[in-house]
Amino acid sequence: MRVGIVFPHHEIGTDPGAIKAYAQGAEAMGADHMLIYDHVLGADPNRPGGWHGPYDKDVAFHEPFTTFAFMAAVTETIEFTTAVLILPQRQTALVAKQAAQLAILSNNRFRLGIGTGWNTVEYEALNVPFDARGTRQAEQVELMRKLWMSDAFTYEGRFHTVTQASILPRPSQTIPIWFGGGVPALLKRCARLGDGWIPIGTPNEASAEMIEFMKKERESAGLSWDSFGIQAQVQFQGGDPERWRNHFERWEALGCTHIAIATHNAGNTNIDEHLASAQTYFDAVL
Repeated sequence: MRVGIVFPHHEIGTDPGAIKAYAQGAEAMGADHMLIYDHVLGADPNRPGGWHGPYDKDVAFHEPFTTFAFMAAVTETIEFTTAVLILPQRQTALVAKQAAQLAILSNNRFRLGIGTGWNTVEYEALNVPFDARGTRQAEQVELMRKLWMSDAFTYEGRFHTVTQASILPRPSQTIPIWFGGGVPALLKRCARLGDGWIPIGTPNEASAEMIEFMKKERESAGLSWDSFGIQAQVQFQGGDPERWRNHFERWEALGCTHIAIATHNAGNTNIDEHLASAQTYFDAVL
């Protein structure tokens, strides 16, 4: 498996020098890839009706495309991955344009991990309907791939209309799209449209069943499983070398191709500590 690192979105702060040092430090220690989470807005818990969720207005999320473009300029080998970008709440042609530019500036070191999201506050503020987001996502994937590879074309879908137009510049190769999630409808879309899967859970029987489901879906669609990837994550918090190795080996046995260590929420207070924690994990499993 390829071993990477998760960007500590909230704890890293806003110092460009620290973000640069983190990206270069991760690459120097041999991290194959870096994951970044995505949220546009955080809700105020005191808003009308209240708010309960895994994060709120006081948790920082760095915008993925601009952050990765900055890090691409100061690195050479590390790959960048969104895990996951909430695609249906965004304008499809604009995402295609942004992703294309990042692929160009990073020399094709970008994988686009996408999800449908759960936060209705974001959808409302971005003026996109929350309903039918899964169907919208599938159409978005089809359209983005056309935009990345085609000169002017016409497209008429349920959610999108393009009339003899495209983007330029375009990437030299299509950008890999990996789907995050675990419900059956998502797994089917992932198997038939995706280049890889970003699971939410752990390497257990449920994950094994999801993988088998996607294998059968790809087989029925005439698609190869050999090139399909799986991107897992592991938490530094609460772990130790024995637990990490066991977790790593169980994912490996399920056919996982990538795994990334998350060092946030583990008491790290600066870049050196985040990187040292990641290095401890690397030493345990590699």
